[in-house]
Amino acid sequence: MTRLMRSGFTLIEVLVAMAVFGVLSALAYMTLGQTLNNSDMLTERMDRLQAIQRTMSYLSTELMQAAPRAIRADLGEPGAALISDFGAEFALQLTHNGWPNSAGVPRSTQQRSAYRIEDDELIRYHWNVLDRTVNNIPVATVLLDDIESLTFRFLQPDGEWAEQWPPTGAQSAVNPNLLPRAVTIVLVLPDEGELTRVIEVSP
Repeated sequence: MTRLMRSGFTLIEVLVAMAVFGVLSALAYMTLGQTLNNSDMLTERMDRLQAIQRTMSYLSTELMQAAPRAIRADLGEPGAALISDFGAEFALQLTHNGWPNSAGVPRSTQQRSAYRIEDDELIRYHWNVLDRTVNNIPVATVLLDDIESLTFRFLQPDGEWAEQWPPTGAQSAVNPNLLPRAVTIVLVLPDEGELTRVIEVSP
């Protein structure tokens, strides 16, 4: 009996072991919590970068595929092939090629789309017809949130840059299908700063 008692743990040894185990458990829990927090932050960061890339991809692709096709707006008033003005309804509105039609529906492969900032969100609109009426409701898609501004600059055929399109001048007034040679996209975000991209417009 005495020999068995001597081979066991004393009360102090048991308390010390429990204290060490408690400290190690607390450290492991803290490490796990920090790892999970870092994972969440990394996921949010990746989602943000993907949203930015998706936004730039939409803008770049549609500008590269811009089509010289003016439209008829809601109330029958004419609209230029590409419109961008500080006082306009949208920051950018354009007709572009490349609208997929995998279902073979009898419709144009050209699409009218527009971009506008609402409540710090960049929203893309598109219409299912080019020459629309008040009954043609656009489809809205939120591309990016927490955005400060989206502006454009347009390279005119004479090599000069304009802050709006159509630019002021007789040529643009006569030809609503006129397109710029290139467009500079300036996207300003509070977390990323100013992002700039120059897109060549297909002739």
